[in-house]
Amino acid sequence: ICRKIETQMAIIKPFKGVRPQPQFAAQVASRPYDVLNSAEAREEAAGNPYSFLHVCKPEIDLPESTDVYSQEVYDKGKANLHQMISDGILFQDASACMYVYRQIMNGHSQVGLVANSSIDDYFNDIIKKHEFTRPEKENDRIRHMATLECHPEPVFLTYPDVAEIDSIMNQAIQQTPEYDFTAEDGIQHTFWKIEDAAINEKIEALFAEKVPFTYIADGHHRSASSAKVGQQLREAHPDYTGAEPFNFFLSVLFPASQLMIMDYNRVVKDLNGNVPMEFFKKLDASFTIKHMGTEAYKPQRMHEFSLYFDGHWYQLLAKEHTYNDNDPIECLDVTVLTNYLLDPILGIKDQRTDKRIDFVGGIRGMSELKKRVDSGEMQVAIALYPVAIQQLINISDSGNVMPPKSTWFEPKLRSGLVVHMFN
Repeated sequence: ICRKIETQMAIIKPFKGVRPQPQFAAQVASRPYDVLNSAEAREEAAGNPYSFLHVCKPEIDLPESTDVYSQEVYDKGKANLHQMISDGILFQDASACMYVYRQIMNGHSQVGLVANSSIDDYFNDIIKKHEFTRPEKENDRIRHMATLECHPEPVFLTYPDVAEIDSIMNQAIQQTPEYDFTAEDGIQHTFWKIEDAAINEKIEALFAEKVPFTYIADGHHRSASSAKVGQQLREAHPDYTGAEPFNFFLSVLFPASQLMIMDYNRVVKDLNGNVPMEFFKKLDASFTIKHMGTEAYKPQRMHEFSLYFDGHWYQLLAKEHTYNDNDPIECLDVTVLTNYLLDPILGIKDQRTDKRIDFVGGIRGMSELKKRVDSGEMQVAIALYPVAIQQLINISDSGNVMPPKSTWFEPKLRSGLVVHMFN
């Protein structure tokens, strides 16, 4: 039940966003559902009845013993959303618009277009993926969205830069914003509405002419779930035309050159039965090892790692036989780490399921790696050089997927600044 496509170009559309009244925007805007566990969300939303966490993690308003996958949780999210609308905290724009969303973090600025993306583009692989999804996470978001009858959180997409689109965005951000606030983590969020229908049409046309593919940067589960909810609604409405809101989902699209990917590091509980001397001898077969002392050492380039063990930092340079820079997967440092350290030496066969390994986003810094090892919780930490955006695009174009936990994007999109209703 996908439409026949005549052109292999990206489809985006304006929509009537549901969003906060300006005076409530900073209180409503929350971190995404998947960067907080239930306890952290409960704490973060404490004392703030307007936090969008009440919608995207509604278990925080139910007893702690509540099953987070129960229908009661999804129903609570719907009730909270409709309460915020009836209380006038949220309202719906009268006409279909696109929006512009700028984030500034530590001097780094990225400007994205908020628009609807097509579920057909998802199914037809115009929207390119680079990760596998997990069925239980997909099912959770499907039930959440189907109950809410909306897309509560956007998918983070990227596309190769187009000068004409950049020019329109640059003009838009000269206008007075709808929202402009700095969140408690120091990241500035500024949001504009593009009301002019002619400008919205121009942007839509530019994507149809100049953007053959868009790429999921962050939000594989959200995009899969959004597309499948749309598919379910098509099956429930066999006379659908393709223009109904459920044929599209909420996305923020950023030019590739503006995105910042941070390192995504590993900590491991033990040396898999190796004594330290044996561990380092095995490492020496695939890495040139240099002791860097007790001060944190961060990798400076591709194929360089840093390892923290027993209070000391080591530089590991991958030897030439461990990578192939002409292959989109074999050039990745995550692949090198998996094939020559985690699997053969530390015995970690599946990073998705092995309880001996954990992952630390680069936003937490090198000090977090040191802390996890010094506490005795973990025995060794390994830091990687960040993946380049072009590597992500190359892998997506090749039809491959990245190894788990390869990319960490910052800053994260705030949830609640705009919602797409499909009822």
